[in-house]
Amino acid sequence: MGDIEVSAVLPVYNDRDALKVAIPRSLEVLETIAPERFELIVAEDGSTDGSTEFVRDYEDRDPRVHLMHSDERLGRGRALNRAFTGARGSIVCYYDVDLATDIQHLHELIGAIREGYDIATGSRLLPESDITRSGGREIASRGYNTLVRTVLGSSLYDHQCGFKGFRRDRLLALLPSVDAGHWFWDTEVLVRAQKSGYRISEFPVRWRQGPGTTVRKKDVIEMGSAVMRLWWQLHVEED
Repeated sequence: MGDIEVSAVLPVYNDRDALKVAIPRSLEVLETIAPERFELIVAEDGSTDGSTEFVRDYEDRDPRVHLMHSDERLGRGRALNRAFTGARGSIVCYYDVDLATDIQHLHELIGAIREGYDIATGSRLLPESDITRSGGREIASRGYNTLVRTVLGSSLYDHQCGFKGFRRDRLLALLPSVDAGHWFWDTEVLVRAQKSGYRISEFPVRWRQGPGTTVRKKDVIEMGSAVMRLWWQLHVEED
């Protein structure tokens, strides 16, 4: 294998069953995008369901697969920070292990970075997007993203879609300012990148809701609190 161009990251927490599909499917698609010039990093965050052992076994059989294990839970954002810092590719990306976003969009994601964008992100909320999910999650998502656009001044439509790519050097320059350690990481990265003048490509995707995902009242409160905390950081603490 020559120099690595693309490092794809799968953030994982107790996702052994999903990994059985996601790893071989990822390798298949990545081979068509960057033949012999990619790596697949599984950022495994304190799983207890055998995910670690499953990936370790796969790693032993396929040198393109790399396990990045944490004994204790870091949170999704910190796990991604760790993976991107240790990645070898000039282009890094991540997507959800349930492959809710059609993985064929990976061609468009990587292509946007190759064309000169600093960040590329899939969107479930553009008119051309093809999505299927419950009414409760749809309302919560649209409400949250409207709040981000209104309060934080973002020009993007979907901040939390788990399907993003980056120029690695530009992302690493941004990460020291990113405080979020878990789910809000995506939004904070996109907002801070816009404030710093990064070029961002947002494109519609085909997306299907995974099983077992619900929106709780607690989640809605946390969403609003995180947005207001970032507003304070951007407009008060950094002034």
